[in-house]
Amino acid sequence: MEKQQSVIDTIHVLYDSFFEQEKKIADYIMKNHKDAVNLTISELAEACGTSVATISRFCRKCNVGGFHHLKIALAKEISESGRSVPVSNHISRTQIGQSLQNILANKIEELKQTVSLINEEQLDAVLECIRHAGVVQFVAVGNTIPVALDGAFKLNEIGIRAVAGTIWETQLAFSLTLKKGDVLIAISNSGESRQVAKMVQAANEKGATTVGITNNPKSSIGESVDYHIQTATREKLFLNEICFSRVSAMTVMEIFYLFLTVDQKERYERIREYESMIADEKV
Repeated sequence: MEKQQSVIDTIHVLYDSFFEQEKKIADYIMKNHKDAVNLTISELAEACGTSVATISRFCRKCNVGGFHHLKIALAKEISESGRSVPVSNHISRTQIGQSLQNILANKIEELKQTVSLINEEQLDAVLECIRHAGVVQFVAVGNTIPVALDGAFKLNEIGIRAVAGTIWETQLAFSLTLKKGDVLIAISNSGESRQVAKMVQAANEKGATTVGITNNPKSSIGESVDYHIQTATREKLFLNEICFSRVSAMTVMEIFYLFLTVDQKERYERIREYESMIADEKV
């Protein structure tokens, strides 16, 4: 069964594809979603400085039947959040306590949405491919490189050969050495990185299994890999420019690690062996 992402997360994913007038609606809803559910379409148009027709087009782009369906979806999400502490999207050093609660609430929502979007059958298939892989290559560019490095470290720690790099040309050269039975895991916020896409293409041509981890369900990378894991991010709530939150992608790395380790005696032995060898460095 296909998992349904929230309206707010859909807006995050599609934000860069909106026209300027549609971005006004997106900005208003992300900052005032509790108020938006009580407005008529005309009132929302006035509040956003746009038109009723633009709101209708915006709703279609967000895959909801119309403004009424948009309000129902937003109301449902607000109801299900069940927060006992009022939160907003505001961050200020003059209100550090409340700002911490705001950040926490939205990070929790990122993780909840990411987990809810995971297809269980696909995840099981990915885990099986990783478990039997000759080598697993994590590829990324820019600010997702730390996620790739973390993924490679975790797999090596439990005895699964894995690599990651910081120079994309070197990563591409390694992708060209992959073969059937190997796995390439591509990490990209937009799912449109041309550099990452080239590495996915190389791995596909060599017969390796490819996995994409992106925020965009309809991205070119998401559609070109064998398995696609979609993450959620709420950074647009806090920042004027969209920045990729690594929290959700790092959580996927943790999910891989835990499922591949639990009840696997040989994995525990690998961890113990590794920890014993670095024990004297921790003194």
